[in-house]
Amino acid sequence: MLKGIPNLLPPELLKILMEMGHGDSIVIGDGNFPHASIAKDSRLVRMDGHGACEVLDAILTLMPLDTYVDAPVSLMQVTPGDDVATPIWDEFAKIVEKHQPGTKIGQIERFAFYDAARKCYAVVSTGETALYANVILQKGVIK
Repeated sequence: MLKGIPNLLPPELLKILMEMGHGDSIVIGDGNFPHASIAKDSRLVRMDGHGACEVLDAILTLMPLDTYVDAPVSLMQVTPGDDVATPIWDEFAKIVEKHQPGTKIGQIERFAFYDAARKCYAVVSTGETALYANVILQKGVIK
C-alpha cells in the first residue's frame, strides 16, 4: 500500500499512468464500449466492478490534464436520433472541475471518438451502465 493513491487503481493502471507522457491520452469506457477491439494495438485495463465516475475521479487524483489544448477531456456525442439522456456527463463535469477547475470538456462524434480511442495509450474498461459514459483524457504536465 502507498499513501495518497486511490485504492481502486490496480498496479497495472498506475504503471500506465506513470508511463504516459504529455499529450498521451487514455479512454475510460462504459460497459457497452468495445474495449478489446479498440485496445487491440494498445493496453487494456479491466475494471469491470467499478463505475466510470469513480475511475475518472481516481485517475484525475494523480494525472494532470493538458492545459495546452482547448478541451483535454472529450465525451462521445449522442448519435443523432438516439433519444438518450446523459446525466452522467454532469457528474463527469463536477469531477473534472474538482481536480482541475476551468477545464473545458469537448464532444466527439461517435465514430470519430472510436478512431481517437484507437490512438490512446490505454483503454480502461469499466462496468458503467450509463449510456454514452465514455471519456478520453489528454495528459498534461505537472507545474
